[in-house]
Amino acid sequence: MDQVAPGKYHRQGISLIEMFQMFPDEATAVAWFEDVIWPEGRKCPHCGSDNTGKASHKKMPYWCGSCRSYFSIKTGTPLANSKIPMQKWCIAIYLCLTSIESVSSMKLHRDLKVSQPTAWLMLHRIREAWMQDDDCTFGSKRQNMSNQNLEALFETGGVREAKRQ
Repeated sequence: MDQVAPGKYHRQGISLIEMFQMFPDEATAVAWFEDVIWPEGRKCPHCGSDNTGKASHKKMPYWCGSCRSYFSIKTGTPLANSKIPMQKWCIAIYLCLTSIESVSSMKLHRDLKVSQPTAWLMLHRIREAWMQDDDCTFGSKRQNMSNQNLEALFETGGVREAKRQ
């Protein structure tokens, strides 16, 4: 058994225990998100300015000196307007990334101790973030295709010109 076959046992990644050690509390999760979202330093999500500072506001802890608006780490992301702690978002993202099949809202509801509608919303926002990052077509419907793929389909004669709008 010298040959290593690809399978579940040989996958690389972090375990559940390592993930909980990475995010032991809310402050650590917020610091991790800040490093990921702002690798070159904090920027205003409204105007992109570097002229930012800390504010005394709990929900919006940062202030932009250029556009004079308050913002948080969640502003301008799919996590915006959610009261869910960042640590729970990290756990939900981990569960979605490591599951072989899709995670159900009922499983997330049980694992995170949130309501089922909240779990459903979290899953949809995570999937929305993946869709924004991914440029592929889901399904065979023409409305799901990019304009470039639609033009190629029309040029090859796959669709009658009368249906083109």
